[in-house]
Amino acid sequence: MTDYPGCIIAGGRAERMGGGDKCLLPLAGQRLLDHVLARLTPQCSPVALNANGDAARFKGYGLQVIPDEGADQPGPLAGVLAAMEWAAGQGADHVVTVAADTPFFPRDLVARLAGAGGFALASGRAADDARAQLHPVFGFWPVDLAAELRTALSRGDRKVRQWAMDHGAQEVTFEFAGVDPFFNINTTEDLRQANAIARSSARADQCFRMK
Repeated sequence: MTDYPGCIIAGGRAERMGGGDKCLLPLAGQRLLDHVLARLTPQCSPVALNANGDAARFKGYGLQVIPDEGADQPGPLAGVLAAMEWAAGQGADHVVTVAADTPFFPRDLVARLAGAGGFALASGRAADDARAQLHPVFGFWPVDLAAELRTALSRGDRKVRQWAMDHGAQEVTFEFAGVDPFFNINTTEDLRQANAIARSSARADQCFRMK
């Protein structure tokens, strides 16, 4: 499979957990970011990190740290723009984005998103549920949309899903049984639950299939 550059979106403020970097929280003897990298690096090359503030706090990872433009940190859509522009600088025509607080996303995420066509977002659906939940930060983005996204941000657009669907994104649904591969950490209780999941590799590495 063609290698696509990947960017971990970690530009948020983690306000529900008291601020700071969620991706540096401890998870099963490592940091959350370590788990995300373990999922992403076999699927993407190179990999960068979208984060704001002093990049030195990530120096041990050897990643290029890409901040949002401007001081207002307008949310993940700005992170997607930063990822697009970084990937374009790598000579790539697409970039993959994943969330920094979601440590169990599918190991075949990139293959399935890229296989859906030129622009795709991931969703998850429990096997016993009729409805899928979209996870728009998990996307396969054409970098030639960067100028249009910059314009959208300048006029105040902030909704990743709306902007992506308006520009023809396809939805790729990952069906699962048991642990939600897109389980994300927003609270201390979520972190406790993630630690329990991570301790069981059989649960964390269950098979996912696209619907």
